[in-house]
Amino acid sequence: MDRGDDGVAWHIISMLARKFGFEFTNDLGEVETFEPEQLDFLFILHLTPELAETLAEYERICFIDAHTGTIAEDLHQESLKPVFQHSPLTHHTTPETCLSIAETLYGKRPEAILVSVRGYQFEFTPELSPRTKELAEQAVELIWKWVENPE
Repeated sequence: MDRGDDGVAWHIISMLARKFGFEFTNDLGEVETFEPEQLDFLFILHLTPELAETLAEYERICFIDAHTGTIAEDLHQESLKPVFQHSPLTHHTTPETCLSIAETLYGKRPEAILVSVRGYQFEFTPELSPRTKELAEQAVELIWKWVENPE
């Protein structure tokens, strides 16, 4: 991934896969499934309405994204509910909108969280900034606990 801190989700997915004993090596936009854990990992750059079909197949979903300081905490986790938000741009499709479409079209409402990680550097580089790398490691632990302890 060559997006600097904007690619933090890819780094977190890769670290999570290793923590579960797998190697995440897939290409952009392809679901990679690991058995017997029943874990799937998907890295995409932007959410689109078409993603709702994929989301409808799952009981639990964790979205991961970088933020630029618009959220008070450097590392933030929140539960998501389906809420359709109108936007003329697909780059602004939110996780809540994708969940809303999955519920409307497929009658599915998976449990979902969003983990937002503060990014500091957004140059074209495969490396994370030191602070975002620390936050990514914390995010892995946060997500690990969420996966291991379903409510």
